[in-house]
Amino acid sequence: MGDRMRTFVRNLTGRSDGTLVAHLLQQLEATSRAAELARQLADGVVTSEMGSEQMGEIESEGDHARRALIEQLSRSLATPIDREDLNRLSRSVDDILDNLRDLAREFHLYRFSEEPLLREGIDNLDRGIRALYGATECLIDQPENAARQAAESKKNDVRRSYQHAMAELLTATDEVDTRLLRRRELLRRLDITGLRLAEAADALADGAVKRSH
Repeated sequence: MGDRMRTFVRNLTGRSDGTLVAHLLQQLEATSRAAELARQLADGVVTSEMGSEQMGEIESEGDHARRALIEQLSRSLATPIDREDLNRLSRSVDDILDNLRDLAREFHLYRFSEEPLLREGIDNLDRGIRALYGATECLIDQPENAARQAAESKKNDVRRSYQHAMAELLTATDEVDTRLLRRRELLRRLDITGLRLAEAADALADGAVKRSH
């Protein structure tokens, strides 16, 4: 059976839906591991050099899953959610992973060995990613649950963690030194990552609502 015929059969039987969701889950699994690695960096469990290197490898895995999704999407007649929403979701997940890579890179460039102020934000980010993973698992058979869990993912409190950490950082001393500015940049990077997570949740929720009607 030729590739085009196999693709056609998968579309008719719904198997292409499962393939697309599987690629999304692979992206999210890589992103969750990246968040765990970021936590280890913040805790000083791994060195900044090792963390930056490992994060690059994880990002490559996520990029591979996104490329596979885009390739499958170009061949699929049927998709689990609206085609544009699906691509927007995958792109936003990719943005989360890119920002975690940048966080690890900056951690190394700024010569940090640990950063306690990052911990709460990373924990909230990880919870949001896990909720998004659960929502994605529901896409095909329970789109109404997918929309609900996506909404939970958006309530990740990364912004609140950023605000509290910045308040603690900026009130701890009257002097502005270079280390303080470097710490601020790390916190800002994490805040941006939380915004990308919210965008991913919006894309999934929009697609799930359309599918459930």
